[in-house]
Amino acid sequence: MKLWQKNTTSTKEVEQFTIGRDPEFDIVLAPFDVLGSLAHATMLESIGLLTEEELATLKKGLREIYAEIEAGTFKIDPGVEDVHSQVEFLLTERFGDVGKKLHSGRSRNDQVAVDLKLYYRSEIQSVLEATKSLFDLLIKLAEKHKNDLMPGYTHTQLAMPSSFGLWFGSLAEALAEDLELWQAAYNLADKNPLGSAAGYGSSFPLNRTMTTQLLGFKEMHYNVINAQNNRGKTEKVIAFAMAGLAGTLNRLAADTIIFMNQHFGFVKFPDNLTTGSSIMPHKKNPDVFELIRAKANQIQSGPQNLMMQMTNTTTGYHRDLQLLKETTFPDFEKLKDCLQITQFMLEHIEIKSGLLEDKFYKHLFSVEEVNRLVLEGTPFRDAYKQVGLAIENDDFAPLHTVNHSHEGSIGQLCLEEIKQKMDTALAKFDFENIASSYQKLLEE
Repeated sequence: MKLWQKNTTSTKEVEQFTIGRDPEFDIVLAPFDVLGSLAHATMLESIGLLTEEELATLKKGLREIYAEIEAGTFKIDPGVEDVHSQVEFLLTERFGDVGKKLHSGRSRNDQVAVDLKLYYRSEIQSVLEATKSLFDLLIKLAEKHKNDLMPGYTHTQLAMPSSFGLWFGSLAEALAEDLELWQAAYNLADKNPLGSAAGYGSSFPLNRTMTTQLLGFKEMHYNVINAQNNRGKTEKVIAFAMAGLAGTLNRLAADTIIFMNQHFGFVKFPDNLTTGSSIMPHKKNPDVFELIRAKANQIQSGPQNLMMQMTNTTTGYHRDLQLLKETTFPDFEKLKDCLQITQFMLEHIEIKSGLLEDKFYKHLFSVEEVNRLVLEGTPFRDAYKQVGLAIENDDFAPLHTVNHSHEGSIGQLCLEEIKQKMDTALAKFDFENIASSYQKLLEE
């Protein structure tokens, strides 16, 4: 049975094709559908479309369903089209005709839209919590290894001295800056579309400001057409935020894979965190980081996927929008998995100290030697030529010391400033207000 069904129904082939993967995603949306319905029912009572008694009954029923969802016993019955239908059918089955009144003043279009917004806010919070946890570890590693020098590269060629502290710190600051895209994504997710109905409003005197406040939204999408057209736009911005963070994880993984290679030997991990070969007993493969690298690349393809999907869609709802979930939902899961396993692996990383004492890396100190001569009064071009000739003549014997003192360099990592950058970024997300709003909706 379907909410829209009258005396006819779709053929089995059409039904299977149009429903697609929605049932698996609808289970994820279930708690948010109940929260949206609690707010909507409360608003309906305030404008006279429900009595106080009817509202009390619906709240009781919705809270029971929410508890079932939390306990993992909620399911969408065979033949029921979606989570919205399942919730309404359960209410009608358990409490009678009052369950049929809940849909007054809304369409499945704005019902799905608000469910998605609530889901996106929740997922963004989970991603940011995992990001902050990884960030804290990177800051800790940067401080611990600030004096452990390592080679720096440009064009994948030996360039200048770097340090593990500098490397870890660079990744930490990148994570903090990735949050700027997440702020844009969160701002779009934090706007209420409920009350836009099918995209053209309602003749009921809906109080959209009320549902906006009840669900802890910062504001609403005021124009009802824009509220519907925002589907796809929100997902694209979220996809760019995911891609930005995935790009940082991709670089971390790609670096680590190289650094684990025997020709480099900069870092290693315990044997039980690597994998072996079926025929080569000596192998210790970086499978975890290779999968992080690959999954991060899959996530980075998300924006292009969604942009192509939304091409040529006109104003108003289209069933095309259903497929946005097939990119967005799995990418959230991949991203959270990658963040968590990256942290787990880095908690066990082992750094090789004294790397640059090897004469193999002596050319890394060419710039240090040029700068030393300049500080002693030699013009830069003359100093550059003098060091270059020494290298060509294999007569280069530099001091293996580094004296970098400016902000953000090996000698001054600015970790406190980077931590402040992260704290400032996180402070822009009002997750406490959302939690408080939900708590009020769920209170007896």
